[in-house]
Amino acid sequence: MMMLHPQYPVILLCWVLEVFRSGCHAWRTRRLSQQAQVTARLEVAIRAAHVRTRQTYGPERLQAELRDDGSPAGVGRIKRLRKKLDLHCNQVRRFTTTTESHYALPVAENVLAQTFVATRPNETWVTDITYVPIAEGWLYLAGIKDLFTCEVVGHAMGARMTTDLVSHALMRAVWAKRPRPGVIHHSDRGSQ
Repeated sequence: MMMLHPQYPVILLCWVLEVFRSGCHAWRTRRLSQQAQVTARLEVAIRAAHVRTRQTYGPERLQAELRDDGSPAGVGRIKRLRKKLDLHCNQVRRFTTTTESHYALPVAENVLAQTFVATRPNETWVTDITYVPIAEGWLYLAGIKDLFTCEVVGHAMGARMTTDLVSHALMRAVWAKRPRPGVIHHSDRGSQ
């Protein structure tokens, strides 16, 4: 009705819609009910939690998140408001195998023979690559750890799991610790 107000007088609109002018004016100036105010605040909280959780939480997990933030609500109400706000969960990516063990490259002898014990610092370093899901895809992290001190002595991060990533981590470890010749560098049989 208020969208037509600039074109037609209020008295004519009230007559056509069969409502009292006083009711129309009361409706225009009336504050939102307390329930409507709570719902509006909950909608804002749901939008914020949806973004904060990277659009991966369903109604049940979102309920716990909202409760922790001080906005308790039932699952049914959360479902209704999410539908109203057109919020949907992103599907979690399926696990993909990233280690390639079948390749034609030479394989070094397993000097440690699964005996992960060191007697002094910079005697044995172990390394591996892991990946972390981020908004843009995957972030790959290559780390090198000293078995004696349990300290990460070198690491590198990148958008792709390449030989350069592992090389950068090794160069950082060598530059930071300056080990004596003979340090054992142990890794799995990944192609990198």
